Amino acid sequence: MPDFMVSPFDRPIARKIQPPNDQDPEGEDFALPSSGWEAMARGARGRCPRCNDAKLFHRFLKPVATCPRCRQDWTHQQADDFPAYVSILLTGHIMAPIIIALVQETALSLAALAAIIVSSMLILMIGILQPAKGATIALQWWFGMHGFVKERGTSKEENPMPGHPGGNGKGLP
Repeated sequence: MPDFMVSPFDRPIARKIQPPNDQDPEGEDFALPSSGWEAMARGARGRCPRCNDAKLFHRFLKPVATCPRCRQDWTHQQADDFPAYVSILLTGHIMAPIIIALVQETALSLAALAAIIVSSMLILMIGILQPAKGATIALQWWFGMHGFVKERGTSKEENPMPGHPGGNGKGLP
């Protein structure tokens, strides 16, 4: 008897993707970002946060499965609704003073105000959406969330006592 409760989405995806390394196939080195902010800036520009050479998106909001330059697997990303929240929040904060100024300082009709405000808000929200998603994906990769491998090195200040995650290097708790 077939199991009708199992969907194609419940089956594990068996894909062979080469693990990322610090060299591309031609042997050229690339620099990992030095901070999470740099990785987010790369993602916001629509570039691969890991190598900064290839595109992160192959459609407006659809990230590539694997970076062609550094072979980083981007299928682990789970940006979900967070980029939309960021886009709406920023649009509201940018448009609020503009709306107040338009209403108080101009003598435009209600229809003209509505046309200006709605079209400006839609353009701004759509314009912010892809950079917000790229930055979110980069942040997930930087912190090693959702199956990504954390690739940044840890310094002595971050973990001064090897093997002890909460140590301060002086033997004190």
